[in-house]
Amino acid sequence: MTSVYRRSYSMGLGSSITPMVKWLILINAGVFLIQSLVPGSVRQTMNIWLGLVPYQIVHLAALWQLVTYMFLHGNLFHILFNMFALWMFGSQLEREWGSKEFLKYYLITGAGAGLINVAFNLNSPVPTIGASGAVFGLLLAYGVLYPNNLILLYFFIPIKAKYFVLIFAALEFLMVQRYATVGGDGVAHWAHLGGMAVGLVYLRGRFLLRPFDLLLRPFRKARHDRQMARQVKLEVRRLADIHAVRSEIDYLLGRISRVGYENLTTEEKDRLEEASRLLRMHTAEPEDLS
Repeated sequence: MTSVYRRSYSMGLGSSITPMVKWLILINAGVFLIQSLVPGSVRQTMNIWLGLVPYQIVHLAALWQLVTYMFLHGNLFHILFNMFALWMFGSQLEREWGSKEFLKYYLITGAGAGLINVAFNLNSPVPTIGASGAVFGLLLAYGVLYPNNLILLYFFIPIKAKYFVLIFAALEFLMVQRYATVGGDGVAHWAHLGGMAVGLVYLRGRFLLRPFDLLLRPFRKARHDRQMARQVKLEVRRLADIHAVRSEIDYLLGRISRVGYENLTTEEKDRLEEASRLLRMHTAEPEDLS
């Protein structure tokens, strides 16, 4: 994935819709239309089996919910906000990455957000629905790739994308802290933070893991040195074997020059044949023995 640090100062609004973003919006809109038309009992059943229910993920292995929950929404404002953000940030990201890579990132951050939400609500029977986790992943990616692009906060306050991302991350963190003590507000704040965290690891994984790489580097070097020492030892042994075989062949060839092959003993003929076989085997790869 391209992860170039952008320095443009274009506004975050006004980009044309891209193919995968269009399809995601259409699918979400179609599912929401079905949710709106079916009876309340059917809608509730959809939320239970297609929404993200931590208890079912943990105890019933309902892993499909990690994907399906992203395409359900609770009300018109919920879907409008998510689809607006999907268009606003997703279209430029899709143009940058291509449709296939964009969809992969969208689904990974959405599913990752769901997993983190499950991790902090292991036995909850309450379904979580909505594309917000994936959308927050897109927001994070937009801030990383285009940190200086201007976004209109509340549609009229221009703010750089990197600060916009930090503000939303801080707000979500504060919401997590607040509602952990006074009860939930019906919003999956852990999923929002999870989408951003998974997106950051996806985009900057090597950079984030660099401290661990530095810690492990001495152990990797020691292992490499041990492997090289073993290879050198084996090579020395192999070369010693080759020289021994050649010495044996030189001795037997000397015997042949003096007494003739017919006058060699049966044991000497067997030794010559065996030494020739070993020499061919050891010198299968050409090497300089001088």
